[in-house]
Amino acid sequence: MSPSTEQQLLIEARVANNGPNIVVAYLFWFFLWFVSAHRFYLGRPASAVLQILSYFILVGLVWILVDIFLIPGMVRAKQDRLRADYAATLRTAI
Repeated sequence: MSPSTEQQLLIEARVANNGPNIVVAYLFWFFLWFVSAHRFYLGRPASAVLQILSYFILVGLVWILVDIFLIPGMVRAKQDRLRADYAATLRTAI
């Protein structure tokens, strides 16, 4: 059963309030790239640790530049996970 329109609006409001912000992700990327803060912020701790470790072999520096293009997709993916979690919560509450 898919969520009703009212439930969908509630889910979207929660994603907007509690979900990741693309501007914050880019600020983390720009200022805290060396600790891969943007990846931790977007719920990707395993790849953040790999990225930090890869700095020692210079691959990480290329990876950090590639992330500028990957951040929008990572933000959307985390928002989609939040939507699914909120929809599941609403279904169990009913």
